[in-house]
Amino acid sequence: MTSTNTPDDGPESNGDETEPTTLTFMCVRNAGRSQMATAFAERERRERGLEGRVEIVTGGTAPADEVHDVVVEALAEVGLDVNGRTPQHVSEDALAESDFVATMGCSTLELPGVDTDDWDLEDPGERPIEEVRPIRNEIERRVVALFDERFGKR
Repeated sequence: MTSTNTPDDGPESNGDETEPTTLTFMCVRNAGRSQMATAFAERERRERGLEGRVEIVTGGTAPADEVHDVVVEALAEVGLDVNGRTPQHVSEDALAESDFVATMGCSTLELPGVDTDDWDLEDPGERPIEEVRPIRNEIERRVVALFDERFGKR
């Protein structure tokens, strides 16, 4: 799922009105970790007033048919709703056009001119909720740290 917004020249703007920063979260199936990272990134973008400055892309190289039920449940516990989202394919062009790409422990992706980081995280796929919560919490920590680093602390 790609999340795109229109530019906003509001008070939170830093004066960079040209191109939004594109943050991409990807994994193979786009059904767990990258969906959680995307949900937290969307929350951070909204809460920090960065709607016009940050574009969020998520996808996978071999997308699943649906987001893992346990991921939907784990995010609902912290007030984030991803129910009904469908995993998407991420193209090489989308990756190359990103400013930052986080892979979820499933790639050693190198893209010229793109800041990449492999977040070595366990796949929440077939795990019980008790094992998914720590993965969710670590993803939230990393997304908040990414936003703090790129856009300043709240």
